[in-house]
Formats: sequence, C-alpha cells, structure tokens
Amino acid sequence: MKPSAELKRRREKETVSLMIALYCRKKHGTKAALCPECAQLREYAILRSDKCPFMETKTFCSNCRVHCYTPQMREKIREVMRYAGPRMILHHPVMAVSHVIETKKEKKRLEKNA
Repeated sequence: MKPSAELKRRREKETVSLMIALYCRKKHGTKAALCPECAQLREYAILRSDKCPFMETKTFCSNCRVHCYTPQMREKIREVMRYAGPRMILHHPVMAVSHVIETKKEKKRLEKNA
C-alpha cells in the first residue's frame, strides 16, 4: 500500500529534523536546542515540505525534477545529509534501514521508467 502524501510529508519532516539535530549536536556542540543556523535550516526544510506539490509521487527531494531549495540552503542541507546520513544507522537504525530500502526501490523504478 502506498503511503498518503500527508504521511510521507510527516515522515520527511521527522527525518530531516532528526538529521539536522544530529548534525548540530556533533558539529556545533548543542545539547537541547538547535543553534540559530540549524534552526533556520530546519524551518526552511519543513516549509519546503509543506509546500511540495509532488509529495504524492516523489520519494526524496534529491530525486525530484524541481529543486525548490535556494542554492545556499540546498548546499547546507547537502552538508547535513552527508554528515548525518551515515550516522543515522547508529542513532535511528529503523529509520535508516527503511530509507535504504526506499532508495533501492526508487532507483529500480527510475531505471525501469527511463
């Protein structure tokens, strides 16, 4: 069964929030709250997710045909993902494994439709 757009949106927001928190904790030494820069990035990412018209059909922003992040914010989120992505297996293993599975499925789907 295909998850609803709202469920996908909620999952995407949760995942990006956890990744930004992990990045901020390790790179900026924060404990309970995000630093202002990371808080701004999180709010921006959530806003982009809320406004995404392709949520029903896309899996990840990196696979989207329209990149709605500004170049500066896109680079920041890439930096966060490059750092936090591999570490998610230690901090949020179920989420990390499901992400890998979804990535593989999406890659196969894109190859089939190409």
